[in-house]
Amino acid sequence: MSQVTLLDEVSRWNQETCQQELKTVLPKLVAMHHDTDSWEEHTNILQTITSRFLPHLSLSELETGCFSTVLPKVVKVFASLLEEISKQIGGLSSQNTELHVFLRNILKMMVQTLESLSGCVRHVCSFEESVSFDSIRSLPSCILRVLKDTFQHCKKGLMELLDKINLEDTASEEEVSDIVTVIHSLLDICSIISGLDIALHANTWKFIIKQSVKYQSLVEDRLRHTDIAFSLCEDLYTSVQNCIELAQQIQQAGLQEMVHCPEYKLFQKATKMCRFFANTLVHYTKEFKAFLAKSCRRFHQLYLQIHSKFPPSVCAPSVPSALSEELRVAVLVPMDAMLTQLLSFQPFAESVLDPDHQCSTEFYLPQCLLLVSVLGKLSSQPEEAMRLWSDGSQFSEETPRWSVFEAVLHSFRRCMLERAVPVWLPGVMLRGQAQGRVSLHQHVCVHMCACVAVLPTQHFAPLERSLLAGVLQADTQTAVLATDVWCFLARYGTAELCFHHVLLIAHLIRSCPGEGYQMFNLALLLRRLLFLMTPKHQVEFVERFPPAQEENQCVWHHTLLRSLCTEARMRVEDDNRILGCVLMLMGGSNLQAECVGSSVKIISQLWSRMSSNQVQVHPPLQCTVKLLLSISAVLIKSVEPHVIVQAVSCLSGLTIQKCPDDLLLAALEFLASLGKLFISPNIQCQVLPRISGLFNGLLSHPSWLILHHVLEGFGLFAEITNHEEVISQTLTSEEIKTKVLNYLSKTVSHQESEEARFERLKEWRSVIEKHCEQMECEDNSPVQTPLTEEPCPKRARQETKVEEEYERYLQTAESALKALQAIVGPGHNPSPPQWVRTRLEVLQTLITQINTTTVEEP
Repeated sequence: MSQVTLLDEVSRWNQETCQQELKTVLPKLVAMHHDTDSWEEHTNILQTITSRFLPHLSLSELETGCFSTVLPKVVKVFASLLEEISKQIGGLSSQNTELHVFLRNILKMMVQTLESLSGCVRHVCSFEESVSFDSIRSLPSCILRVLKDTFQHCKKGLMELLDKINLEDTASEEEVSDIVTVIHSLLDICSIISGLDIALHANTWKFIIKQSVKYQSLVEDRLRHTDIAFSLCEDLYTSVQNCIELAQQIQQAGLQEMVHCPEYKLFQKATKMCRFFANTLVHYTKEFKAFLAKSCRRFHQLYLQIHSKFPPSVCAPSVPSALSEELRVAVLVPMDAMLTQLLSFQPFAESVLDPDHQCSTEFYLPQCLLLVSVLGKLSSQPEEAMRLWSDGSQFSEETPRWSVFEAVLHSFRRCMLERAVPVWLPGVMLRGQAQGRVSLHQHVCVHMCACVAVLPTQHFAPLERSLLAGVLQADTQTAVLATDVWCFLARYGTAELCFHHVLLIAHLIRSCPGEGYQMFNLALLLRRLLFLMTPKHQVEFVERFPPAQEENQCVWHHTLLRSLCTEARMRVEDDNRILGCVLMLMGGSNLQAECVGSSVKIISQLWSRMSSNQVQVHPPLQCTVKLLLSISAVLIKSVEPHVIVQAVSCLSGLTIQKCPDDLLLAALEFLASLGKLFISPNIQCQVLPRISGLFNGLLSHPSWLILHHVLEGFGLFAEITNHEEVISQTLTSEEIKTKVLNYLSKTVSHQESEEARFERLKEWRSVIEKHCEQMECEDNSPVQTPLTEEPCPKRARQETKVEEEYERYLQTAESALKALQAIVGPGHNPSPPQWVRTRLEVLQTLITQINTTTVEEP
């Protein structure tokens, strides 16, 4: 039976007959379809198979019985039909009727082929059970190939047609509307074909941008710029992700000859697409920047997204460094050019400097690096751009925005994890040489200082406000960064500017309530700025803030004497009458014997009046003891033995676990300094057991941070002391002995994996952030101790005061008697004179009378 006869006969069959003849006729039709070279016969056979026999095939029979043989031929024939149209279209004219008929028949066959393929899809979707890919393996690839070839052919013809069109500026409204519709339609198609063919996708985008620029004056205010910009951003980010996935596959496969593997060729193609999309975005932004205000937040987000995929971001995926660098050049170089274009665009600045901008933690470092890049570009920008970024919002009706300096410091503060890891960045060029890798602190500091060096003076006010805000916040390293930049500003600027800043900081210190973090941050800044002042200004500063006045104690308490010139230092030494400033004097160099003697006399008198019971409960006394300990540590070789007894006795009477951390650190400084002394035998029994007891108690402190300082202090003491028995008496348990030995031998008791360390640092970040926020939210007023019962009557408070007086006098008497005992004890020659014994007997009588009075009092 011929093909025509068989097709005619089948066309007269009903569905029941087709089902009955399925197994006999379908194989013949499939074979006929495979063997025919006629386009028309191919189309007719395909229609018969899909409409008459396909509905009767089960899901398991589709691939083997039909699709695997029929569909590859469909793709081949459809491609030949498109090719034939391309060949003949050039000769088409109104006179060539035969060609009209020929092309019409080809289009008819193509439509019939598409209908047949649609029937295949509908039949597969009609099955209720789940469909495995093996049962329809040939269908998806066939349809996608046909769709791609169809679009490629139509798009090519359309592009040729539109290239021949040339609209003048006088084009009609309808003509302009039509070209806009074409551009938008191609934009919609881009989202559909993005996964079909890389070249097709890229060429479509080229055409969109080409037509948009070609008719820019006509269409710029009609185009959907937000949609175009968003689609370009999405395609660029998707391409970057594809590249990273390919790079990870290459790394996981462990390919040694990377450049010769198929995966690398795919990576190169994907990288080429990244470069294309990045450059296209730069070009589009340049041409239509004025219409992209609503797209600036997406540009900002894209910058953060892409930079988070590259080192030094802690979230960057692990890929071979060579591939990462190749992708970096393809993407980040155009992104940097785009950033330069957007610097003068206010909506972009408002997005980057938005005080309320919230981003996920993986974008903290990219945001910081973005701002640092802005700092590096400002010097080449016009004044308007400099003002836009440097000054922040000035009026309430403006969209709120920070100064770039304030934004940098805020962003740096958020990078706690990156500072702790730490991340490393490339250093700047110096004398033609790269400085290697530097910390994030140094990277930000160098770029901020470079920007300050070229900053016009009219922008100094917002800079100073930003630096002051940085110094006054709770994160210590951010405060140090602000201090570093401030010192550069003071050194780079005039002497008068430095002096003005010092006066400002001193007044701020005097206005600080209590010894909070703001006081210490300001004191650090003041201490460093004093080194940068001229001698004349230093003398004037001493005159304006005399150390003898109590209100200036907080100013001089934190300064270093060696920062002052000779004249200013002598005035401070002569005018100093405050304990806190004695410690400052001890930080000087070439101290005069008179100054040392006066200081020793002061601390000796104060130690004799310290009661451990009172120190334990009164914060002002704790502050005094802290200063005494620090001063005594500096002057330890000049301190009298009985004063050492008093100091050690006071410390041993404290409940160490309940003392403030700063008092403990001062105590450790003092205890470590005792290793420099040979304790005289007559006081060894009073001092050495207490030293070992104090160290022993501190070595059990629950805080790992305090414990580290304890180990350091004990190590210093043990290294230089002559009293080795203190060491053995301190190490009373195996646990403490192990801690000390591990510290001294630098043994790590537990080796932490990189992953575990990273997770621990992430947990610490949240803890530290909450701690800093809590400190900044707390009221600066003194902390009030909550009362659990009603206040006592006035007489009861007087009695408490009397008890405190008892304690103070008894402590003084006890200390004096112990000092006397050290002098008159065994081994001292000559023996004390007779009048000493007489006076002791009188004291004994006085003590008896006091005891009798105490017992008899009702």
